[in-house]
Amino acid sequence: MSFCLDSIIIKPEKEIEIKNAVILLHGYGGDGKDISMLSLNWKRHMPNTVFICPNGHEACSINPSGYQWFDLTKEDPEYILQQSIKAENKINQFIREIRKEFNLTNNQICLSGFSQGCMMSLNVGLTAEENFSCIVGFSGKIIDKDNLKDRIKNSTKTLLIHGDMDQVVPSTHLLEAKDFLIRNNVEVQTLLIKNCDHHIPIEASSTALNYILKKF
Repeated sequence: MSFCLDSIIIKPEKEIEIKNAVILLHGYGGDGKDISMLSLNWKRHMPNTVFICPNGHEACSINPSGYQWFDLTKEDPEYILQQSIKAENKINQFIREIRKEFNLTNNQICLSGFSQGCMMSLNVGLTAEENFSCIVGFSGKIIDKDNLKDRIKNSTKTLLIHGDMDQVVPSTHLLEAKDFLIRNNVEVQTLLIKNCDHHIPIEASSTALNYILKKF
């Protein structure tokens, strides 16, 4: 079937049953192809997993060849929240399509994302009626803590990874998100990587892989 978001889909080898899915959400100005690089190593260790890497639902305002989950050209927090909720609705529709296509439930799906994709993974993952297998976020933050606190519906286990030299999304957001999740009874693990800026190094990728394997 066709999905509501254009996606790169990496299926298991022929004849291997799909038992799990990892949905990877790219960062601002990126695309599904960018974030799909994570699957190159991961898929060897998760042979029954389909990796799904959608493009954002909008062309990026500052990089028309890339995509965005919400517009960042205005600094108004209320505007950003409204735009992110529009993206949530689209991602939720997408997840329903994925569940139907591959006959999966939330607890067989890991939501993961980088930067803006991490922000969306947290919002979508924690406001669903049922727990996901896990949430894995790289270099992100919680968009609006007051709003998410009012809407949180589950306690999906979460891993957050951040570089201590990140100047795009400062690593203080990792500590703020950890505090928020603990206060809202979400089991959270964190990793702060030394001398790392705004990207996903091998240490982050391998830590995330091991975490997801334990949750599947």
